[in-house]
Amino acid sequence: MPVSLFDFLAGGLLQAGFGALVVYLLVTTQLTIFAVTLYLHRSMTHRGVDFHPVINHFFRFWTWLTTSMITREWVAIHRKHHAMCETEDDPHSPVTRGIGKVFWQGVELYREARSDRASIEKYGKGCPDDWIERHLYTPHATLGPVLLLFISFGLFGFAGVAVWAIQMLWIPFWAAGVVNGLGHWWGYRNFETTDKATNLTPWAFWIGGEELHNNHHAFPSSAKFALRRFEFDIGWSVIRVLQAMRLAKVLRVAPTLDVRPNIAMPDRETLKALLAIRFQAMTDYYRKVTLPTLRASDDKLPRKLRKGLADGGRWLDDAKRARLQAWLAERPHMATLAEYRQRLQQVLDDRSHDAQATLQKLHDWCVEAEATGNQALQQFSARMKGYTLVPARA
Repeated sequence: MPVSLFDFLAGGLLQAGFGALVVYLLVTTQLTIFAVTLYLHRSMTHRGVDFHPVINHFFRFWTWLTTSMITREWVAIHRKHHAMCETEDDPHSPVTRGIGKVFWQGVELYREARSDRASIEKYGKGCPDDWIERHLYTPHATLGPVLLLFISFGLFGFAGVAVWAIQMLWIPFWAAGVVNGLGHWWGYRNFETTDKATNLTPWAFWIGGEELHNNHHAFPSSAKFALRRFEFDIGWSVIRVLQAMRLAKVLRVAPTLDVRPNIAMPDRETLKALLAIRFQAMTDYYRKVTLPTLRASDDKLPRKLRKGLADGGRWLDDAKRARLQAWLAERPHMATLAEYRQRLQQVLDDRSHDAQATLQKLHDWCVEAEATGNQALQQFSARMKGYTLVPARA
């Protein structure tokens, strides 16, 4: 039976009910999230996974249709975020720009970053540059959402326009606002990374797995974001399904750590493991050395200052940093642990190509740390010497 003009305007060709509209919205927005996290983020930006050309192009088309984002620009902006994280040059850091600015005006920050063409050239290499990219997706990026608006109206009438509006807000809110904002401001941390990235929740399915942001910053090139047994990454589940269908090839995942017993001194296996999992090593130091020693004493330290012991006071303001230094000056045993933490950090941050020189520094660190007589420090040193990598299975 033909649809009348009034019925068409009200409900489009499908005359779908409210439940069908909700299902459509959830499916399409989740596809958009997958296009961003799987294609733009894990594949194009960090090269953690390769997809079959058909899957690649579907994601590229869907990104164009539902977001108007250009692959090269998104990749460049995100790579710059990692390279300049939490500095004035970071395109969207709550540390330098404020959580309110990033959370509510993430789209404006993205547009500002797009206008920096020198950075797009520098960080956007290796992105698609075929005929359709040059003649449609890049020069006519806004055409995609306009086309989606007409499709939505044709299928669902004026209700489709409302659905389209929500679709247009989905990525700006959840990705630019929640992940870029809250993901560097609130949550839990598995790894003491040199930025403020956090995991928003261990069950990451609403934003495609991007909720596990601290894990990602610890191992950026890993195609898998869930790194602890209780964590779940829906994006990784999709990758595994596509991999089983031979439509995806996992290139890199975060390595797992093993500990060899009875290693007298750090060797090249130790150094290789430490450089690969240096954030995990520094987290181990805090949890196995600093915290046990602090808890075994009667010393009281405010929570915010205690976090300064985990990262060397990197994110404390001048007043709090001074308070922490004064507190340490009155407690030589804790000052010693802070000193050895800083020295270990310097060894792991060393970018020297002389592996033997770095290994010697690590050897000296272990000898001197064990000579302090601090049991927790001695046990950590003995354990660290046995570090080795077990490549995680894809």
